[in-house]
Amino acid sequence: MRKLTTLFIGLVAIIVLLSLGAYQVEHAQGQAGADELTIYNWGDYIDPQLLSKFEKETGLKVNYETFDSNEAMYTKINQGGTAYDIAIPSEYMIDKMIEENMLLALDHKKIVGLENIDERFLDESFDPGNQYSIPYFWGTLGIVYNDKFVDEGQITQWSDLWKQEFKDSLMLIDSAREILGLSLNSLGYSLNSKDDQELQEAAEKLNLLTPNIKAIVADEIKMYMINEEAQVAVTFSGEAADMMWENEHLHYVIPSEASNLWFDNIVMPKTAKNVEGAYDFINFMLEPENAAQNAEYIGYSTPNKAALEIMDPEITSDEQFYPSDEVISHLEVYENLGSKYLGLYNDFFLEFKMYRR
Repeated sequence: MRKLTTLFIGLVAIIVLLSLGAYQVEHAQGQAGADELTIYNWGDYIDPQLLSKFEKETGLKVNYETFDSNEAMYTKINQGGTAYDIAIPSEYMIDKMIEENMLLALDHKKIVGLENIDERFLDESFDPGNQYSIPYFWGTLGIVYNDKFVDEGQITQWSDLWKQEFKDSLMLIDSAREILGLSLNSLGYSLNSKDDQELQEAAEKLNLLTPNIKAIVADEIKMYMINEEAQVAVTFSGEAADMMWENEHLHYVIPSEASNLWFDNIVMPKTAKNVEGAYDFINFMLEPENAAQNAEYIGYSTPNKAALEIMDPEITSDEQFYPSDEVISHLEVYENLGSKYLGLYNDFFLEFKMYRR
């Protein structure tokens, strides 16, 4: 009986100690959450000096992690584990995350500087009233060419990519929405099409592009074009700006038929631990000086109209990266296609890549 009593007392003591330990860990984590800000962003998508400046101004320690696709970002946040205070997904993924109740609604009373954002980039269909997101960067999808091999005016539209003179000369980014989308646009269809016949036509036309394709790659596309290992590439405007900075023979074209107008916006996942710190970061990035510095460092287009006034006019007057309203009117924002059609786009793209072999 004494042994049982001793065992019972020992078990109670262990339970008490474990409970105390759990409380201390939880308490410590809560304290850490108040002193730290955990940001989840695309790779090389903020000037590191701005992170240091933010830490100095706020006293918060920034934990900075990166992702390489919207899908990877979505999966990690959805699975939990790391409580991100800030994430920066693209428009169609924001739509999906709102639909699945993964984001905190923003209190606009705590946001300072929203009036600095160009009205053209507010109240988009993926987030009416910007209830859940604040614009960070925007841009287009287009074509980069090297003037050593391609004459000016030789490429003005998506359909030009199918020309026989570009055999084994073209690099594509490895992304279903972009590549199937450009084929849809070349046929005069929406890049958000949910018409099965249109998608089939686009897939069949895409297969005809195969002889011209040198490679389908990801981030390496930038270095390949800088090193002149291909004549033409399909890529995003910001990537094009980086390429052109390194090689003066490269030029960027927004195809005349239509193309993608994309947005990456700042959001707060529902699992955020430091909400006040997240508002501090949003307000910090809305400051014109910080937005201008970030845009000039990264090369993508800022939606901050106040920042444009203090940026290098040579950058802001370049219609390749700050296109006119007329050009923008021909562009489309990606919509959340839903699981059925997202799967269909991915299937057609996979078949296209297999068709090349």
